[in-house]
Amino acid sequence: MKECNSCGKCCIKYSNGQLAATDQDIEYWELFRPEIAEYVNNKKIWSSPTTGELLTLCPWLKKMPDSSAYRCEIYYDRPDDCREYPSNIAEMIRDGCEMLEPKDLVVHKRTTRP
Repeated sequence: MKECNSCGKCCIKYSNGQLAATDQDIEYWELFRPEIAEYVNNKKIWSSPTTGELLTLCPWLKKMPDSSAYRCEIYYDRPDDCREYPSNIAEMIRDGCEMLEPKDLVVHKRTTRP
């Protein structure tokens, strides 16, 4: 498997209410990162602080200037869903993850049942 190239595919795919934050994430943000907590509405992330509606894209995902790469502005304080991605090769295949190499697909085929 290759190192992450910061393509942003996972962040883009799992925007629009598809991520969850733990109670611990939310408590931490409320105490130490209120600017992040503003984007939580009724335990749903990422919501507009003004309207409460779900955002179509994570507000912390920023495109790097003059590059196709993205960066997470809250990388060290990101929710557990983000920390634990990717959870398995099938998920990476489904998401078009650019970290996969041909050898990863061979291993995946050997370990999955038809």
